[in-house]
Amino acid sequence: MSRFIAFPALAFAVVSIAAGCRGSEKSRTTSTTAGATPTVSAATAPVASEERVAATPVSYETAESVFNEGRYAEASELFTTFAGAHPENPWGHYMLGMSAWRAGQHEKALSGFDQALQLDSTHRKSLFNSSRVLLETGRSKDALERITNALSLEPMSSEGLRLLGRGLYQEGRIDQAIEAYQRAVSIDDRDVWSMNNLGLVYIQQGRSTEAIPALARAVELRSNSPVFQNNLATALERSGYPVAAAKAYEGAIAADSTYAKASVGLARVTGGGQQAESAPVDLAALSQTFQAQIESWQQAATVTDSIDSVSDSVLVSGGEVTDTLPEESESEEQL
Repeated sequence: MSRFIAFPALAFAVVSIAAGCRGSEKSRTTSTTAGATPTVSAATAPVASEERVAATPVSYETAESVFNEGRYAEASELFTTFAGAHPENPWGHYMLGMSAWRAGQHEKALSGFDQALQLDSTHRKSLFNSSRVLLETGRSKDALERITNALSLEPMSSEGLRLLGRGLYQEGRIDQAIEAYQRAVSIDDRDVWSMNNLGLVYIQQGRSTEAIPALARAVELRSNSPVFQNNLATALERSGYPVAAAKAYEGAIAADSTYAKASVGLARVTGGGQQAESAPVDLAALSQTFQAQIESWQQAATVTDSIDSVSDSVLVSGGEVTDTLPEESESEEQL
């Protein structure tokens, strides 16, 4: 049985989800799609005026290259052709799902991911990324079902727990969402997106001061992220640190000069006669505080015999359960 480090409330959250819903190598062959009209002899030419269309080869590598160049709509069409010619290849369907998602074609994306899962029900990437599409389109209950399935395959996945946190938050299960993010960073203490999302939850719940340590650590690890800098600035501003907030807003603008929210925030904290802070805020010390919290979560975590006990507990309460790589980037969760 697999080992699973559980947080009490989070464990109760993962049974309620499961209760309600109780790979292959990438092919390097080519497929065909409509292309130029071939030359035909008079003997073979059809009587009707229709042109006979020859097939243009489409390889996995070609479609993937188009995807990596950010031409997602074109990649979606290429992978549609590839997947149609190689229906037994889950990676073709998966990349069709990824391309369609990035092109804003949500239903087509889900269809591609679902085809991959029909071929390989343990295709973790399809479970995780289809859950992202479902979360983006407001279908958190369906997303949670897939996230729970993925966590049953890989219970120590910080990515899966981060997605679990997003799904639980959308369902209004705030405390369990917080625990999911805490557990994610206890597994991967450099998971900056879980830190950002945890801080964002605190801000949205009116607990901005509690958000600062997690966001300070996220910015410390990735200072060139305008999202993290902006969220840290918001937490500082709402906690009464306008000077520190201005510096963080400036950091967001330095990372992305087009970041409008940061520009608006900077104008807000530097204009209108903002009072100076009564005491400076030591972000480095708060980052250290957060790292100490992570260590305490790691030490306090309890180990259960299997993921099944956690899934069952998360699924009984009635609830259902925002990088780096092109196919696994996190949604920008920000204020």
